[in-house]
Amino acid sequence: MIDSLIVAFATILITIISLYKWIIIIGALLSWVQPDPYNPIVQMIYRLTEPAYALVRRFIPTVFGGMDMAPLILIFALQFLEIFLSNLFSGMM
Repeated sequence: MIDSLIVAFATILITIISLYKWIIIIGALLSWVQPDPYNPIVQMIYRLTEPAYALVRRFIPTVFGGMDMAPLILIFALQFLEIFLSNLFSGMM
């Protein structure tokens, strides 16, 4: 019973990580096209991504050649975390 609870928690956590990766990708694409900043969806995506970008920028210089690499660094970190957790929890089953 405890194993099922852990597997359910792991599945939800991995799904949240995957969803957040897509939010970051959408936010990065939006930064290229400069959408209406008053659009509620755009505001929500910025509110979801900017704190994570700020955390990465605090520890790693992210501007290379005029491009901000914070989304890319964050996607790689989340991909690593997703693979690590998948392998960790698959070994428990």
